[in-house]
Amino acid sequence: QLMFGEKTMRKTKSIALGIALAVGTFSATGAMAATTLENVKEKGHLQCGVTSGLPGFSQPDEKGNWTGIDVDTCRAVAAAIFGDANAVEFTPLTAKERFTALQSGEIER
Repeated sequence: QLMFGEKTMRKTKSIALGIALAVGTFSATGAMAATTLENVKEKGHLQCGVTSGLPGFSQPDEKGNWTGIDVDTCRAVAAAIFGDANAVEFTPLTAKERFTALQSGEIER
C-alpha cells in the first residue's frame, strides 16, 4: 500500500504530465495555425468551403454572388487578414466533404 506522500507524488507527476501534453498540443495547433495563415497570405485570398444552396447560410444568387452568414464570416476573416472583404473564394461542399477539404488544405475555413 502506498504511503500518503507517494500517492501525492504520483498524482503530481500525472498532473504535470497532463499539463505538458496539453501545452504541447496547443503549441502544435498554434504552429499549424501560423502555417495556415502564412499560406493564405501567400495565396492572396482566403479559400472558404460553403454549403451550396442553404438559404441564410450560404447561397449563390443568379449572378454567382454568394450570400449568407457563412459567407459573411469568411468575408470578415478575409477583411481581418487582407483589409479586403472580397479577398475570398468560395468552394461549394457538402458537410462530409468539408472535413476532407480542411484536412487536405483545399480550404482554410
